Amino acid sequence: MSLEAQMAIYAAYHQDARNKATHFIGVPAIALALLIALAWLRLGDISAAMVLAAALALYYLTLDLALGAAMALVLAVLVWAAERIVAMGSVAAWLAFGVLFAGGWMLQLLGHLYEGRRPALVDNLFQIFVAPIFLCAEVFFALGYKPALHAAVQERAAQMRAGT
Repeated sequence: MSLEAQMAIYAAYHQDARNKATHFIGVPAIALALLIALAWLRLGDISAAMVLAAALALYYLTLDLALGAAMALVLAVLVWAAERIVAMGSVAAWLAFGVLFAGGWMLQLLGHLYEGRRPALVDNLFQIFVAPIFLCAEVFFALGYKPALHAAVQERAAQMRAGT
């Protein structure tokens, strides 16, 4: 499925500005929490967090080079943070995991109350991987990057919301 199609599905569930705002905090918080958990799984110097982040970065790069490169940078920062948090010890890391994971989901669910629509992942679990690149694209769109893609995503999302 193309980047446009995937983003349009996600966008159809995320039109309210308050919902988007909660996701800009909630999605990275959940991602960091998951990377903290995966940072404990290691084979030598390589953690499962590093492997997942590399796989996601490669996937995002296949969708769009510029957005993929931006996401690779974001993922590298999140992995770095997760590795530092795990190095602080089990108690601190599990506390950080719990706060980030629960807090991230609570924020997103609050956003969907504003939206008046259930989360996209309820209908398609794969949307959990679309959320980060969607948010990255939203930043790029706000800066004037790829206006044609932005317009196409918004048009398709509007059609989906209207049921056509």
